[in-house]
Amino acid sequence: MGNPTITATYRLQLRGDAFTLTDAAAVADYLDDLGVSHVYLSPILTASKGSTHGYDVTDVTTVSPALGGRQALTALSEELRRRGMGLVVDLVPNHVGVANPRENAWWWDVLTHGQRSDYADFFDIDWRPDNGANGKLALPVLGSDSDLDAFTVDRTSEEPLLAFYEHRFPIAPGTDSEDARAVHEAQSYRLVPWNSGIIGYRRFFAVSDLAGIRQEDPRVFDASHRELQSWIADDLVDGVRIDHPDGLADPAGYLDRLRAMIGPDRWLVIEKILGHEEPLDDHLPIDGTTGYDALAELGGVFLDSSGAPALTALSAARTEERGDSAWLRQREPEIKREVASTMLAPEVRRLVRAILREADGDYVVEDVRDAVIAVVAAMPVYRSDYSPLAGLAHRVIGSVVAEEPRMAEPLAALASALIRGGEAATRFHQVCGAVMAKSVEDCLFYRTARLVSLQEVGGDPATVGVSPAEFHLAFAGRATRWPRAMTTLSTHDTKRGEDVRARIGVLSQVPSLWAECVDQWERIAPSPDPALGLFLWQNLFGVWPVDGRAAADVPDFRDRIHAYAEKAVREAGTRTSWNDVDEEFERDLHRWLDTVIDGAVGNALGSICTQLAPHGWSDALGQKLLQLCGPGIPDVYQGTELWEDSLVDPDNRRLVDYDVRRRALDGLDLPPVDATGAAKLHVVRTALRLRRTRPESFDTYTPVFASGSAAAHLIGFARGRSGAAQDVIALATRHSVRLSERGWGDTEFTLPEGSWTNLLTAEDVESGHVRLSSLFDRYPVALLSRTSVAELPGS
Repeated sequence: MGNPTITATYRLQLRGDAFTLTDAAAVADYLDDLGVSHVYLSPILTASKGSTHGYDVTDVTTVSPALGGRQALTALSEELRRRGMGLVVDLVPNHVGVANPRENAWWWDVLTHGQRSDYADFFDIDWRPDNGANGKLALPVLGSDSDLDAFTVDRTSEEPLLAFYEHRFPIAPGTDSEDARAVHEAQSYRLVPWNSGIIGYRRFFAVSDLAGIRQEDPRVFDASHRELQSWIADDLVDGVRIDHPDGLADPAGYLDRLRAMIGPDRWLVIEKILGHEEPLDDHLPIDGTTGYDALAELGGVFLDSSGAPALTALSAARTEERGDSAWLRQREPEIKREVASTMLAPEVRRLVRAILREADGDYVVEDVRDAVIAVVAAMPVYRSDYSPLAGLAHRVIGSVVAEEPRMAEPLAALASALIRGGEAATRFHQVCGAVMAKSVEDCLFYRTARLVSLQEVGGDPATVGVSPAEFHLAFAGRATRWPRAMTTLSTHDTKRGEDVRARIGVLSQVPSLWAECVDQWERIAPSPDPALGLFLWQNLFGVWPVDGRAAADVPDFRDRIHAYAEKAVREAGTRTSWNDVDEEFERDLHRWLDTVIDGAVGNALGSICTQLAPHGWSDALGQKLLQLCGPGIPDVYQGTELWEDSLVDPDNRRLVDYDVRRRALDGLDLPPVDATGAAKLHVVRTALRLRRTRPESFDTYTPVFASGSAAAHLIGFARGRSGAAQDVIALATRHSVRLSERGWGDTEFTLPEGSWTNLLTAEDVESGHVRLSSLFDRYPVALLSRTSVAELPGS
C-alpha cells in the first residue's frame, strides 16, 4: 500500500459537541512533533444524539455528521498523509444503540413491522413463543406494570406514535386506534418493566440501550461494514481496532471475513481481555490485542511483592476480607453466580431454553439453569471456544460435577449442546463473557481493596507484583509472537489512569506506613463503610494534588471525586446500587468525602502524597519508557504524555488541553521530575521520535541485568535489528523507596561496545561497566542509543 509504517498510535476521544474530526486534524502537527506515526480514533460512525463516546452507533452507514461527516474524515486522513502519518479507526461490530429507537432506522423498522421487517434477522431477537412476551419483542423500558396506564398516542408527527412519557415507538400500519393500550397490544413489540427479567434481544452485557447484531449473517456483515469498506477502497485508514469481539456468535469467523475485506497488510487489533493464564489464539488473522495484558505486566514489575502480607493484613483488619488469592478465588464464582441469577438472568434463561430444545430427553428447567450458572461461574475466561482453550469447557464441567454430583444429569444436557455447536453453544460462550465482565471488572474490582491499582481490566488482584523474570519472558514472547500487538497503559475503559495506578502501586513499598495512615485517618474521619473506605482511601491517594494546591482549591476536584465515589459504591453493590439506591448511605458517603477534602485529614493525606510523589513519578516514567520502547505498537492515550489523574469513565474521557501541551513541548529542555509532568512529556517525545525514526532497531528483545548490591532495582532491555547488534537500551528504576535509603552503590551494568548516547540527557556514555548511580543521576530512567541525539529529527 505504501502507507506509513506504524510505530506508535495516539488515541483521540471524539465528541460531536467538543472535539470533532476537524479538531483532530488541527492537532495533527502537535502529534507529529510528539513522534506519533498514527492517530487512533474513537468510533466515528453516527451514534446516539449527544453521545460522548461513540460506542452507541445508531447508523452504521454514515460517518457521524456531528463529528464532521465523511468530508472531515477525508480531510483528516489527507492531513495525516501529508505528514507521513496514518489513521486507525475503532469499529463496534457487536451492538448498536437503541436508546432512542427513531435514531436507528434498522431498529425502528423492526419495531414497526416485526418479523416481516427486512432487518428482523439483523438483530439477535428472541421471537419464540416461550420468550416471556408471547413471541413479541420485549423492550424493558417501563418503571412498573402500572405504567401501562400512562400510554398515549402522539399525533403531532406525520405518523402516529405510541408514547410513554418522553419515549416514542412506532405504530404498525393498520393498528392505530384511540385506545393506546389496544394499540400497544397490536404491536410486534411489548413494553415491559425494566426489572421484569424479560429482555427480547441480546444486549451488550446488561445494557439494554445497546442491542446485539448478528455479524454471523453475511447480509449483516456486508451492510454494517460497507462504510469501512469504502474507507479501505479510498485508502483513508491504515488499521482497525475491533471492540468486544467476544460478544459475537463466531469471533474467529468474523475476523476471517474482516481480514479478507481490509487486506493482509492493514493493522488489525482486537479488544480481547485474556484470562490470567490464557494465551491469545494465534490462529486468528490479527496483529494482537489492544494491550491489557501488557498493561498488567508493565505495572506489575514495579510493585513490591514483599509488601503483600502487610497489605493483606490491613485488608483483613479493616474489612474482615483478606483480599488475597484464596479470598478472591472464592469470591469470584460467588459474585458470578449472583450476577448470572440477577442482572443477566434473562440471558441465562434464553440459553437454558436453547439447551432444552436441543437436548435429548426431559430435564427440569431449574436444574439445567442451576447447572449452567455453576459452569459459567467456574469458567476462568471470557469464552472457551478459541483454539488454545480446547478441552477447557469439559474440564470445568468435570470440576463442577465433582463438587456437585447432583448436577451430573443437567450438565450432560449442557455438554450435549456444546458438542452440537448450535444456538445453545453460541449463547453459552456469549453468556460466559457477559457474566465475567459484569461480575469481575464491574463488581468484584470495586468490592476488594487490598491494592486497588491491580484491579484493572485484564488484571489479577490476587497477585502483587511481577518478577523481572516473568516480565522478560512475557516481553520476549510478545517480540517473537505478537510484535505488532498494541500495548497500552491507559484507555477509555481503564478504572484508573496510568499515573494514578503508579502512585497507588508505591503503597506496596510502604505498607506499614500506609496502614498507620489509614488507622489514624479512620479515627479522625471514619468512613461510612470499612471496605469501601479502604478502597476510596487508596483512590484518593492516587489523585490527590501534590503541586502545592489544597484539594479544595483544585477546579472540579471535589465534583470528580464525588462522582467517582458514587459510581464505585454503586458498582460494588454492597451498600447501594444503581437499581436500589440507598440515599441515606450515599449522603453519609458524600459528607465523609467533604470532611476529608476540607479538614485535617485532607492535609495529612496531602502530606503523605507529597512525600511519596517522587516514587510514583519514578514508577510512572519507568512503565512509560518500557511501554514505548518495548515489543508491540505502543498507544498513548490522549493527554497522558503529561501527568494525568484520571479515574474511571467518564472521568478518563475529559477534554484535553492541547494548548498546554504545545507550550510544554516547545519549552522542553531537560525538565526536572516534578509536578508539572514535563519530564514525562520529554520521555514520551524522545522515545516516540526514536522509534519512528529507526523502526528497524526495535525487532529483537534482550533482557538487561545489573550486578551489585542494588541490582534488583533495575529493570530494562535492549532492542536491535534482526541478526545485528543491539541499537537501543531502555532502563528504569524499580522499588525506589528502599533504593532511596541506600542508593545504587556499586551497582552497574555492562554496556556493549560502541558509541552510545543517553537520549534523555544528551550525554555520551562510554561502553563497558556503567555505574547506575551516574546513569540515573538526573532521571530514574535512561534511553541509550547508538545514534547521537543530534541526528534525531527535531532535536
